[in-house]
Amino acid sequence: MKRTGPTNTLLQKQIADLRSSNVKLWQRAAYELERATRKRREVNLSKLQRFVKDGETVLVPGKVLSAGTLTKKITVAAWVFSAKSADVIKKAGGSAITIDDLMKKNPKGTGVRLIG
Repeated sequence: MKRTGPTNTLLQKQIADLRSSNVKLWQRAAYELERATRKRREVNLSKLQRFVKDGETVLVPGKVLSAGTLTKKITVAAWVFSAKSADVIKKAGGSAITIDDLMKKNPKGTGVRLIG
């Protein structure tokens, strides 16, 4: 069977925008988002709580799920958030933003960690 890539037009546009950048972080994020849906990264809040420091900016090239708790004030950029996970991040004092917003805010990707 021939691999076709994502069929979601918004995701295709996001991947094209990431690929057009010369920054390695955005190139890697595009590679991760091109993967099959079943292989795409899914990160729980408990993993963010364990591995991310307070005040850090994190990129999740996939989905953020709501299992666990979060007490740190962090900025999380992801392709998709579950409804509850976005609320928990905001209640902890952080922010849940799209990858597009992070690219506009920080085009060079300095200080951003890729988590997965």
